[in-house]
Amino acid sequence: MRSRWKRFRYKIEWLALSAAAKSVPLLSRKVCFGLAQFLGALTSILDRQGRRVALSNLETAFGDQLSILQRKRIVRESYQHFARTMLDFLWSPRLTAENFSRYIEVQNFDETERAGGPERNVIIACYHYSNFEWLGLVGGFLGFFTTVITQEFKNSSLDAIFKKIREQTGHVTIPRERGIIRLYKTLRRKGRTALLVDLTVPPRQGAVAIECFGLKTSVTSAHAWLHEQTGTAIVPAHCEPLPGGRYRVIVHPKIENTAGMNHQQIAQACWNSFEPYVRRNPAPWLWMYKHWRYLPASPDRVYPFYAQFSPEFDALVREAIKTPEDLSV
Repeated sequence: MRSRWKRFRYKIEWLALSAAAKSVPLLSRKVCFGLAQFLGALTSILDRQGRRVALSNLETAFGDQLSILQRKRIVRESYQHFARTMLDFLWSPRLTAENFSRYIEVQNFDETERAGGPERNVIIACYHYSNFEWLGLVGGFLGFFTTVITQEFKNSSLDAIFKKIREQTGHVTIPRERGIIRLYKTLRRKGRTALLVDLTVPPRQGAVAIECFGLKTSVTSAHAWLHEQTGTAIVPAHCEPLPGGRYRVIVHPKIENTAGMNHQQIAQACWNSFEPYVRRNPAPWLWMYKHWRYLPASPDRVYPFYAQFSPEFDALVREAIKTPEDLSV
């Protein structure tokens, strides 16, 4: 009975997404923006668990720098930014090489050539901030094609719809299984890759412990490993919102002086490149996500309510605080 219900639910989800993928591109930008604002605000009310996580995250990250009213406003706006990202993703078939600059501007794109040479052979470290989906699409319009690992849905029938939209400007998306090996081969061929590097990764899955808003968290070290194996430069990048429903893609300077760094230090350097932007404008980040789900043995600050002690994570934290002399032994 449960299996039958799941198949029925998956079919409904596929029908709903298929209908949205066909109908959303018919909307004007103004209507699309207004609908996202409404749906985001509504979801921030209905998603009680996600709202609780977001409020706890903000209180933990910013402490008394933000009042409760400010935290509630940022939570609502965070949901609205995510709703904009999803609706704009479905609307993106309307983007073309001729019109995309009306909606997206790009800052410091030349850094990809400075870091990776004429072939722009680089690893792009991305973040779930504002319209991270359009960050990839705009690269394609500029002839900057990448190979990207994507998260598969539990409902596998949805994957094809997302894959088609994500690859419309020339990118290649690959599943997580053996994905790192495929990225490695791409870089060896002087290709380009992009990875989202700000989500929590289980400590046993190639993770490192970095400091994020003064709290330790477990993130992927895949970009650091790929850099170590291929020598390819790591260039962080993010997308930020502009007035009127527009966006700006910002390419950061490449991560320098990596020869003396371990994986944890490289991952930390990538985060350090990005955190100041979140501090200046917190709302576009995914605050409803459990960014600090693992708790070290002796935390020096209060963690969000959902954080649980993990001996594997504690080992990563202890490894991260070793001195360079310790690491060389």
